[in-house]
Amino acid sequence: MVIAVLFITLIVLIVLGVPIAVCIGAAPMAAMVAGNQINQLFVSAQRMVTALDSTVLIAIPLFVLAGAVMGRGGISRQIVNVSYELFGWMPGSLGVVCVIACMFFAAISGSAPATVAAIGGLLIPQMIDDGYPAGFSAALAASAGIIGCIIPPSIPFVNYGLITGQSVSELFAAGVLPGILMGVVLCALTIYYAHKYHWGTRNKGINPGKLWNAFVHAIWALLLPVIILGGIYSGLFTPTEAAAVASVYGIFAAIFIYKEVKISDLIDISYDAVKTSAMIMFIVATANIFSIVVTKQQVPAKLANLVLGVTNNWVVILLIINVILLINGCFMETTASTYIYTPILYPLVTQLGYDPVQFGVVMVMNLTMGLITPPLGINLFVADGIDKRVTFTETVKYVLPQFVALVVVLFLVTYIPDISLFLVHQMRGA
Repeated sequence: MVIAVLFITLIVLIVLGVPIAVCIGAAPMAAMVAGNQINQLFVSAQRMVTALDSTVLIAIPLFVLAGAVMGRGGISRQIVNVSYELFGWMPGSLGVVCVIACMFFAAISGSAPATVAAIGGLLIPQMIDDGYPAGFSAALAASAGIIGCIIPPSIPFVNYGLITGQSVSELFAAGVLPGILMGVVLCALTIYYAHKYHWGTRNKGINPGKLWNAFVHAIWALLLPVIILGGIYSGLFTPTEAAAVASVYGIFAAIFIYKEVKISDLIDISYDAVKTSAMIMFIVATANIFSIVVTKQQVPAKLANLVLGVTNNWVVILLIINVILLINGCFMETTASTYIYTPILYPLVTQLGYDPVQFGVVMVMNLTMGLITPPLGINLFVADGIDKRVTFTETVKYVLPQFVALVVVLFLVTYIPDISLFLVHQMRGA
């Protein structure tokens, strides 16, 4: 009965449009009442505070702040300029540049919507002016923005590592190759469409002088991912310390190097970062109560017995998990889904002998797909709001083949461990 009340209450509240953090907190409280566990209600507030008492969590607001500063500070423009000089000669040049720039920016911001806003804000209008369909331009920026959650640093990986106790550094390493593969697939799809329908113009070749000039202007922006990831994997600092370095470096570059942000602007930028961080932290706090109820009611064990009672074929089980998470991503935000599903599914996949770091990548990839699938589709709404010539219906039409291509990558990562674990094995063997 307690389990039924837990999930029915959660579903009803979500359907009613109640803020997701409230849904996650209210559902377990209703379950406690139904199970006559009134005494547990009195310690819920304490558990919410305890859930936030973690140095790992400090990385989230710091990476959010870093992304906000860099989006406003001209860093995204420098990345776009270098990408265009490198890849502007290809068919679908601006589309390819959009994907490549999103991959670079992903290694700075750790956030998918921030990546779409920063890169899409520059390139969606340019792509439309260059002859690309408005819907395709928005869809491509939205799809490429997903890479912001896969290529490190990644806020969803921080959340997964906090829940499971897995190394955030290893999760970051595991996201590199899958993120690159996602970018390659989107570039290939863009080149195919541009060649077939003659979309856009292109440079005659690489101009060494212009490339060097763009590189010199962008060197401060391009150094940031090197500093963040190099510092983490060399052991110079932890992911949390890397987030602090990224924030300070980003503020310095935006104010003193590119001079597109004033010191007075930091108040507005910090306010936006605080709003985003507060939403995430509220979810983290209430999710702790949800996780405790789930654990006490032995939901993971019961789910494992149910699934293994139907089949013990790990290929089929992972297929079922992927389908469930893909559907869920259409309706629930990534952070909330991570805190709901990880305590339930993690014991099941580890019982199968599946690498928990690889599952972290699979889970994050699944849930971030919801950023480009209605009705949630946050990336789609961000991209659509950039240019008035974009219509949501047209964007959805063009995002479908991109979604299918990314799902193919998802299944490759699911069933071929070396795609995500190659760099992790290098770290472990070092």
